[in-house]
Amino acid sequence: MTSWEPSDVGRMRLLSQGLLDPLPTPASAVHHLTCTQGQDYPGSMVSIALRTSGRDVQGVRDAYDAGEIVRSWPMRGTLFVVAAEDLGWMLSLTAEPVLRSTVRRRAELGLTQEHLERAEEVAREALGEGGLVRAQLLAAWTDAGLDVGSGRGYHTIFHLAVSGVLCQGPVEGKEQRFVLHERWITRPRELDRDTAVAEWLLRYVRSHGPVPVADFLWWTKLLKRDVAPVLDEVRAQVEVLEVDGVEHWVDPAVLADYPARKRSTSRPLLLPGFDEIVLGYGDRRAVLSREEEALVVPGNNGVFRPTLLHRGRAIGTWKRPTRKAAPVSVEPFAGSLPTTVTAALPALTTALPR
Repeated sequence: MTSWEPSDVGRMRLLSQGLLDPLPTPASAVHHLTCTQGQDYPGSMVSIALRTSGRDVQGVRDAYDAGEIVRSWPMRGTLFVVAAEDLGWMLSLTAEPVLRSTVRRRAELGLTQEHLERAEEVAREALGEGGLVRAQLLAAWTDAGLDVGSGRGYHTIFHLAVSGVLCQGPVEGKEQRFVLHERWITRPRELDRDTAVAEWLLRYVRSHGPVPVADFLWWTKLLKRDVAPVLDEVRAQVEVLEVDGVEHWVDPAVLADYPARKRSTSRPLLLPGFDEIVLGYGDRRAVLSREEEALVVPGNNGVFRPTLLHRGRAIGTWKRPTRKAAPVSVEPFAGSLPTTVTAALPALTTALPR
C-alpha cells in the first residue's frame, strides 16, 4: 500500500483545484470549484482567472454579466462565487439553519418580520430587471422609511440573499449590482435533497481533494445526518487515501495523474488573499502550519494575506510592487526564499491576472 504524506496532499490539491491544468472559462472554473471564496471581490476575480486558460479578469466580469456566475451567501454565512444554476439548490440545503442561527442578531438590530417583508417588497420593485449597486439599494430602503444604519442594511441584504430573493450579478465599475434571484437566474437546477448533498460532496472532493469528509462538513456546515445517507454512494466514486491515520478522499483521475505530474507541482505560485487553496479546508496543515497561518491572518482579524506557494505549501506572503516593472515583495515565513523561487518572481508577477 502506498504511504501518503501531508506534502502529497498539498501537491495533489493543486491538481484538483485547476491551478496546474486551467479550465477553459471562468464559468467552468467556478462550476468545478462548486463554491469559491468571494469576500474579497477583487481577489476572488484573480483566484478565478488563475484557474482559467485565459488568465484574464475581464473574462470573469463577462461571466458575471452573462449570468453564468453569481456571488451570494450559499453557506456558512459567507460570500462565495457559484455557478448561477447551482445557487438555488445550495440554499435549499443551507438557508434554514443559517437563518435560524441569525435570529438573535436580527432581534438585536430590530429587524422585525414586518421590516424584512417591507424590505423585500421595496427591493423587488426597485431592483426590477437591471438591478442596483449596494448604495442605490440602501437608498431605496431609506426612502421607504427603513433604517439601514448600524449594520441593518447589510443584515437585510444578507437575509434576503439567503432567503433566495436577491444575489450579486452584473458588474458596474468596481462593484456588482444586486439583482432579483428569480429574474437573473433563468435556468436553475432543481435537485432533491439527497441528490443535492451527494453532488455537493462529490464535487467538493473532485475540486479540493484529497480531503477528509469532516472538511466538507466544516465547509458547508451540513450535519453528519445530512451526509450519512449518501456517504457510501459517493465513496464508491472516489479513491480513499490514509494520511496520518485520517481517511482522505480524492478524484481517481487526480490520483492517477499525480506520479507523472508531481514534478510540476513543485513550481511556485502566487495566490491572492482568501484563495480557496487556503480557505477551502477546515484543516489547513497540508498548506500551512498553525504558526504560519497566524502570519497569513495577523491578529486573527479574518483578513487573509496573499500567499506564495512552493511544492504545494505556502512559504510566505506577498504584496504587489509599488513600481510597475518590479516583482512582488515577499515576506518569507522563515529564512530566505529558495533561489529558484526568487528567480521566478518577476515572471510570476508579470503573469498575475489583471
